[in-house]
Amino acid sequence: MLGRALVSGTLAAAAVTAVAALASRRATGSHASALNAVSHFLWGEGAARRNAVSAKYTGVGLVANYGASVFWAAFYELLGRGRRRSPARALRDGALVSAAAYVVDYHVVPKRLTPGFELRLPDRALAGIYAALAFGLALRDAVSGSQPSGVQTSSRGLRSASTPRNRVTSAATSISTAAKT
Repeated sequence: MLGRALVSGTLAAAAVTAVAALASRRATGSHASALNAVSHFLWGEGAARRNAVSAKYTGVGLVANYGASVFWAAFYELLGRGRRRSPARALRDGALVSAAAYVVDYHVVPKRLTPGFELRLPDRALAGIYAALAFGLALRDAVSGSQPSGVQTSSRGLRSASTPRNRVTSAATSISTAAKT
């Protein structure tokens, strides 16, 4: 599951980053301003006033966005555990997790821990960001017709239920393969 969450989370982070950068450019004239605002949890409200790309603000914003996307991807993967996802089911599950993320981000956590996009972007852009999160989470499953996360296929094409050891081995293999490419 960890390997799947890393892939789903990476795709989701890329989608959210792209939409946030485009929305940010439109709203503020700078691609980086919304991502800089994400770093407000560490640097305070002044981060939301930064427009230029910097390691301090943009870098922290990117890392925080990536971490949050992988966090929500873990829930996405738990939701579909052991079931094959059709493209429609993948998008539905992505939308459910994205809706939960919105509720937690803006109605549960303290203001200092909100994503920060709201400090630079209009509400309609936030809807686009959460749609991108849903799409990014679902992308791999929607495109590949992915097999259930609790089932492995042998080299002969035979399916077998995975054990915890097999899942860890599979996740490690996936991560090392991804790192080599």
